[in-house]
Amino acid sequence: MTTISPSPRPLTRKGQETRQRIVDAAAGLIFRQGVAHTTIEDVRAAADVSSSQLYHYFDDKPALVRAVVDHQADTMIGGQETFDFSTLEGLRAWRDFLVAAQREHDCNGGCPIGSLGGQLAETDPEGRAHVAEGFKRWEATIQSGLREMQARGELTPDTDPDTLALALLAALQGGLLLTQVKRDTKPLEAALDAMIELVARLSGGSW
Repeated sequence: MTTISPSPRPLTRKGQETRQRIVDAAAGLIFRQGVAHTTIEDVRAAADVSSSQLYHYFDDKPALVRAVVDHQADTMIGGQETFDFSTLEGLRAWRDFLVAAQREHDCNGGCPIGSLGGQLAETDPEGRAHVAEGFKRWEATIQSGLREMQARGELTPDTDPDTLALALLAALQGGLLLTQVKRDTKPLEAALDAMIELVARLSGGSW
């Protein structure tokens, strides 16, 4: 059974800063050019560290890639904390934020977590497990809001908020992929609008 590696041993503040600089550099390179085309030497140069420093924090490239997965998950989930998933207004604000972000980046790159999933799912079991855990955490933030909405009586009693959260995340991922391929935000807008309209109907409201 695949398991997530334990957290690294405690580091000094300087050590934490150096490790984070390496992860930030790797994340940027991997987002732009993919895992396969990003070498340890690329990361070492971008982070301005020595080989001995890099290997002090990461045993090998797969370990560094897993750290990038966790970093991207933290970034994506942290960016959601300002949105209230327990209200239609909050869901609409989240939708607008995601669409604006894609426009700002000219629809390049797709989802930082989803793109890694596509690259690692069949080649790196431990990396795939990290991606799955990142999605699980992301899904949980949406679940929490929808459960709260139901607890207030704002979703029909027969609605399963967990399944609805999963469908919303799946729609988002599909929309991001098509937006990346087409270089057009319409697929993302259509996917999120359809799901939020469904939530609105289940709450007795309207889009």
